[in-house]
Amino acid sequence: MIRMRFGLFIPQGWRLDLVGIDPERQWAAMHGVAQVADTGPWDSIWVYDHFHTNPYPTDQATHEAWALMSAFAATTQNVKLGQMCTAMGYRNPAYLAKVAATVDVISGGRAQMGIGGGWYEHEWRAYGYGFPSAGERLGRLDEGVQIMRQAWSAGRSTLDGRYYQVDGAICEPKPLQPGGIPLWIAGGGEKKTLRIAAKHAQYTNFDGTPEGFAHKSEILRQHCAEVGTDFTAITRSANYNIMIESTEEQVQARVDAHLAHLRAHVPEEAAEREIGSYRGMPGVGTPEQIVANLRRLEALGLGYVICYFPDAAHDLSGVERFAREVIPQFS
Repeated sequence: MIRMRFGLFIPQGWRLDLVGIDPERQWAAMHGVAQVADTGPWDSIWVYDHFHTNPYPTDQATHEAWALMSAFAATTQNVKLGQMCTAMGYRNPAYLAKVAATVDVISGGRAQMGIGGGWYEHEWRAYGYGFPSAGERLGRLDEGVQIMRQAWSAGRSTLDGRYYQVDGAICEPKPLQPGGIPLWIAGGGEKKTLRIAAKHAQYTNFDGTPEGFAHKSEILRQHCAEVGTDFTAITRSANYNIMIESTEEQVQARVDAHLAHLRAHVPEEAAEREIGSYRGMPGVGTPEQIVANLRRLEALGLGYVICYFPDAAHDLSGVERFAREVIPQFS
């Protein structure tokens, strides 16, 4: 069995995790978490590619993903650098390939490309991108991935597609990583997204509950068989909100405190919806409970865990405890 690896989301404001930190101190807070990851057992660090806060648009800070990628490329030494996930519709794919290749060179070959069709309608419309149908967004994803793979392997990309047209777009220098930057295709759409993943991905990222993960994995397996790719060569990942404490009572107190934080900034319905992604989920519990949950998922084929700690910018104790008491159980 392949060893399970772990990534760490850096607080960037999108999930209201920089509230209370002055703008001039926010980079230091983000950089501090990245440094902890860079010197610990973490394989990678991650950011979200969003412009407006979640679970509800507010005026709180949300730092841009690829600007952060460049900053982390220059200020870390060991961890891989990913986005979960870049929205294809936000940037021309030939341009995006060029940006990612530059990040790969700056980092010494540590860039990852988390890519998806995009879903956050509010920011799509606010930024003037419209909000195309799901079919168009996924069509753009498929064509864009083809352009990026060409650019990284050959140094040029040409495609006369339905959505994108590029003609000899030069991407030099190419990424340092042989074969180009690894593609993490995110999303669990069963007809299109997982088929695109079967054709192009080195990694997938979808539902992390045991039932959902098993179901999406089987759909991916079927697509791989149909397009002639090796299902076992694709590492399957999932994202987990983490709240870790010694006792269940302490865990519940942490959940309650986060709900109170959300209620102070977003409508009640949005706060309750967001806290539902913590209650009863695999990453919330005592160390022993979390290890048991991840063991079950590991048996289903989960190979990569990307962890989000909502209070990491303010309190690193949860990150440190997870690194000390959970990750070594899978090494």
